[in-house]
Amino acid sequence: MKKSFGGWLTGTELGSYLLAREQAYFDRAVADVFGFHAVQLGLPEVNFLRENRIAWQCRAGCCEGADVVCDPAFLPFETRSLDLLLLPHVLDFTTQPHQVLREAERVLMPEGRLILTGFNPVSLWGVRRLIQGRENAPWNGGFLSMVRIKDWLTLLELEPDGGGFMGYAPPLSRADWMRRFDFMEGAGERWWPLAAGVYGIEAVKRQRGMRLITPAWKQKKAPAALGVVAGNERQHTHRQPDITERDASASCD
Repeated sequence: MKKSFGGWLTGTELGSYLLAREQAYFDRAVADVFGFHAVQLGLPEVNFLRENRIAWQCRAGCCEGADVVCDPAFLPFETRSLDLLLLPHVLDFTTQPHQVLREAERVLMPEGRLILTGFNPVSLWGVRRLIQGRENAPWNGGFLSMVRIKDWLTLLELEPDGGGFMGYAPPLSRADWMRRFDFMEGAGERWWPLAAGVYGIEAVKRQRGMRLITPAWKQKKAPAALGVVAGNERQHTHRQPDITERDASASCD
C-alpha cells in the first residue's frame, strides 16, 4: 500500500529527518506573526502553527484529520479574512498550483503573511527523484523550482519577504546512514544553501496603492497693485515744494 506524503513524513526515518527541520523552520517563521485568524493548509497531522500566538487557528485540507475538509484550490474562507496562511508542500501535491496561490491571495488580508515550503528540484533530492522514479511519496511531488514560485507570487502581488533552506544531507533511507552526513547541515547553510532539499518562502500581500485625484482648482488672478505715494500712470500726485523753495519765493517778493 502506498504511503501518503503525510504518512511518509511522520512514519519513515528520512521523513522524520525532514520533518524535524521543517518544524524548526515554521516555528521561527510564525513566532512573530500577529492578527486574528491563522490557517495551516495541508498536513493536518503536524502542527506547524504551534509557536504562533494568534487565537483562532485551524488546520485545513483534503485528508482526514483536518479541522476543515476542503480542496486547496477552492478555500471555504471569506475574501480578506486570514492574517496568516501556511502551505507546507501543498504546491508539490496539487494539480492546480496556480489556482492554489490565487486562492491564497484572495483569502489573505492586506499585509497578511503566506509561508510555504517545497522540494527543490536542483538538489540531491531532485537527483534521487530522477533515478528512482516518481511512483511513491515524496518523489511523486511536483518539485517546483523556487524561482518559478517567486515569479508566480510576484504576479499576484504577494511580495517575497524572507525564507529559508533545509535538508542538505543526501536523502538516504536509513537514519544511521544519514547521521554520517550531519556535517553537511552546517556546511550547507554556509556554502551551498541553494542546493538544499527543501526551500521555504515567506511572502506578504501588498495592497495596491491608491492615488487621490483632486479637482483642478483654478487659481484666482492677483489683484492689481495699489497706487503708491510716488504715483504711477493711473494715479497722479503733485509734488509739494520744499522749505528752501518757499523761502526763496518769499525773499523775491
